[in-house]
Amino acid sequence: MSQRRFDRAMQQLRQSDPQSRENGFDFLREHADSYIDELIAEFEGERDDHGLRCLLLELIAEARDEKALSILSGQLESLDESLQFWAVRGLEMLDTRDSETVLDKARANGWIA
Repeated sequence: MSQRRFDRAMQQLRQSDPQSRENGFDFLREHADSYIDELIAEFEGERDDHGLRCLLLELIAEARDEKALSILSGQLESLDESLQFWAVRGLEMLDTRDSETVLDKARANGWIA
C-alpha cells in the first residue's frame, strides 16, 4: 500500500464532512493491517480531536496486529469509555496469549468489567 493513499485517507478522516470521514474510514478499515505502523503513529500524535482518536483506535483494533498490544493495553486505564471500549475490543480480536493476559490483569485490577 502506498503512503500517498494513506495520507489521502487520513485527510478525508479529518474532514468535517461526514461522507468524507466515512470514505477515509472505510478505506483505512479495509487496509488497517497494511497501515498498522502509520495508524499507531497517528493515534500517538493526535491529542486534539477526540472523535479522530476513537476512530484511529478502532482502526488499530481492526488491524488485529500484535504491534498494537501496547497501545491497546495502555488505553485500558483510560477514563474515556470510548477509548477503553476499543482497547478491550481490540485485545479480544487480537486473541493471543498476551492479549488475554492483559485483559485478565485489567479485570483483576478493576479497570474493566
